[in-house]
Amino acid sequence: MNDIIIGIDLGTTHSEVAIIEEGNVRVLADAGQKLLPSVVAVDEQGKILVGEIAKNQALLFPERTIRSVKRLMGQDVTVELANQHYTPQEISAIILRKLKEIAELHLQQPLNKAVITVPAYFSDAQRQATREAGEIAGLDVVRIINEPTAAALSYGANLEESKKILVYDLGGGTFDVSVVSIESGVVEVLASHGNNHLGGDDFDRKIMDYLVTFIQQHHDLDIRQNRKAMARLNRAAEQAKCTLSDQPYAQIEEEFLIALPDGSPLNLSVELSRMQFEAMIEEDIEATLDAVQIALKDAKLKAATLDEILLVGGSTRIPCIQQRLLNELGIQPHSEIDPDLCVAMGAAIQAGIISGQQQQTILVDVTPYSYGTSAIGNLNGSFYPFVYVPIIQKNMALPVSKTEAFETHYDGQPFIDISIYQGEDPDAMNNIKIGEFRVEGLQDVPAGNVVTVTLSLDLNGILQVTAREKASGLEKHIRIKNALAQLDNDAIETARQRITGLFAHLENGAQFEEPPEAVPVPEIEQAEQLLGKAQNRLASVSAEDEADIQELIAKIRQCISQQDIVALDEHVSRLADILYYLES
Repeated sequence: MNDIIIGIDLGTTHSEVAIIEEGNVRVLADAGQKLLPSVVAVDEQGKILVGEIAKNQALLFPERTIRSVKRLMGQDVTVELANQHYTPQEISAIILRKLKEIAELHLQQPLNKAVITVPAYFSDAQRQATREAGEIAGLDVVRIINEPTAAALSYGANLEESKKILVYDLGGGTFDVSVVSIESGVVEVLASHGNNHLGGDDFDRKIMDYLVTFIQQHHDLDIRQNRKAMARLNRAAEQAKCTLSDQPYAQIEEEFLIALPDGSPLNLSVELSRMQFEAMIEEDIEATLDAVQIALKDAKLKAATLDEILLVGGSTRIPCIQQRLLNELGIQPHSEIDPDLCVAMGAAIQAGIISGQQQQTILVDVTPYSYGTSAIGNLNGSFYPFVYVPIIQKNMALPVSKTEAFETHYDGQPFIDISIYQGEDPDAMNNIKIGEFRVEGLQDVPAGNVVTVTLSLDLNGILQVTAREKASGLEKHIRIKNALAQLDNDAIETARQRITGLFAHLENGAQFEEPPEAVPVPEIEQAEQLLGKAQNRLASVSAEDEADIQELIAKIRQCISQQDIVALDEHVSRLADILYYLES
């Protein structure tokens, strides 16, 4: 029997380990989490902490925590951790050792061989440092492969076909764009360009700068020298960034952040819109698009000759990135495989090839159509009342939940009609209407009253649609069964015939337009409220209670991201019991 070889994505902010099991690729989880934060810390007893527990400790002891060490690989430097100095290879080895242990625990056997991925633009020194980190961790690194190659493998690219693929990889700490050629079973990187100091960490920092400035302006206080307060802002910024990938607004709440000069607590409460966030990172996104053009030029290719665009890295979830790539290159990027996991999956596939394991196709459930609503806007340069606004995009992995915001069209508008469509045409009337409902009793306010629309589609094809007036919380929702079923041409014709009635609605002013806030299903909304309450209690509980709370917080967040309501209820109930006990 051939030795089992594990596949590892050693990332800047998160790392993952994957294997081939019964012919299928499987990313292994640690305490229910497939993403292991690339964070190493030392606790008060001198014990090494890795992953989520190390990341959580950073809030209390940032001076005993190291993160983003990948940015230092290949440099002749050391980092300090609890008064000890370590090379970047040693810190990376600690992360690799943890990933090795996760795989060994799952397989119940010792493992000592791995395929590890690196950015395509990594230098020889950086690649050698990665290999050394593996050796320090007790791993025989049988192959180091480029991340774009791994991504192409994970996306199931048919290696017998001839293709030109652009891999856009924007992770937590690094950016890499590669042009890949697949020819006669050979995957070759034709050109690569990148920046090993550009990624989600930098986006977090811009939100932090915004918050620091907000505090200075409203409280005349500079908190940048308070490491614990800054660590909490870092966490809050990261959470807000993730929220804004799915929702138009993020509410940043940090109670008792720091003491004000008069001794009273500073309770931070700031609303950040997606538009504000995208304006903050606009120059960075432009820089990545410039790199795309450089990579294409170096590969001697034009955008029109590309067959596919693959998205890699968690930061590619930011909606404006996908839209800008579509606008610039004219190709809808692939996002059906989790961009955080696809590189580790590709590493496992390469490991399986080396070890001679039989592999099946990676199975991913995706939505075959886009789902959205209509709004007043411009279509082909002219005013049009039924511009299609996709909310869930075609080929998104299931389950998925997305929110967009719209505005009332005229002063005192008392209601809105929400029509839900399935299709890809920019004219909503050319798509298939699958549901509609009315939200009545809106506030008597000027035009521009914000109403958010959330679409949540599960694996069973059930589409939950919720509309909510942002200012008052007034909401209404419908449940559409079999939303994944394709309707026939008769249904399309029926949709066209409804245009007369819809125009009648327009004459009464019952239409709405664009931007911001989040409307999760009720169970998720309750869970998020409980998470905020739990976060506020962390600083005042025992170490044992803190560990239990942090574990439940991680599990609840995973359930929210996966729309797993059944498991969510269980974890929420346990967390609520703990908080009740602490308060009694």
